[in-house]
Amino acid sequence: MDLQGLQMTQNSPAPGVYKRNPPIAGEAEAIEAAKNGDAEAFSKLYALHKRRVYTLCLRMLGNVSEAEDMTQEAFLHLFRKIGSFRGESAFSTWLHRLTVNLVLMHLRKKGLTLVSLEETINPSEDDAPKRDFGSRDLHLTGSVDRVALERAVASLPPGYRMVFVLHDVEGFEHNEIATMLECSTGNSKSQLHKARLKLRELLRQPDQSAQPTGIDEVAV
Repeated sequence: MDLQGLQMTQNSPAPGVYKRNPPIAGEAEAIEAAKNGDAEAFSKLYALHKRRVYTLCLRMLGNVSEAEDMTQEAFLHLFRKIGSFRGESAFSTWLHRLTVNLVLMHLRKKGLTLVSLEETINPSEDDAPKRDFGSRDLHLTGSVDRVALERAVASLPPGYRMVFVLHDVEGFEHNEIATMLECSTGNSKSQLHKARLKLRELLRQPDQSAQPTGIDEVAV
């Protein structure tokens, strides 16, 4: 399974290590038909977007079984809510936001802390060099092997991984992430900063043998 709509880009605008592909041919017609109860059209939307949704769930959860369950839950929710799609944003963006919200609700129900409230926006001396939290990290941009990057992201601590995926992959702003994760904007920036430092450390390692199950099928 490849990234299906997310590709490495060196010259894309910040934020984001990834860049989404253009709208999919036939998608608009399928959306309108699905709103009218056309099961075949909904099946087409599922086929077009299931890999993206699964990849997002796996990145956020770091668990194959949970990602599969949440992918199914996302499309069940989509089936109930597709009539509310008004086209004010791209359908993929709308679906990704719906999925993100479902995953966050799932994690809250499990009683998991989504970010560490102990983090501060001031990096320690060990985190040098200092950099603007909101700027693009050129060390993580460009010709980075996709499989290695996926493995490194999956290896991040949950709080770091969550903010990195939301900001650098999904393109949410820090104020949006702070609202979603119920933390401060400064906390979101701190988590992203530390996630990037950890990713650079992981990507410098010649052998990432501790590969979480399921990452290759997403990234290859």
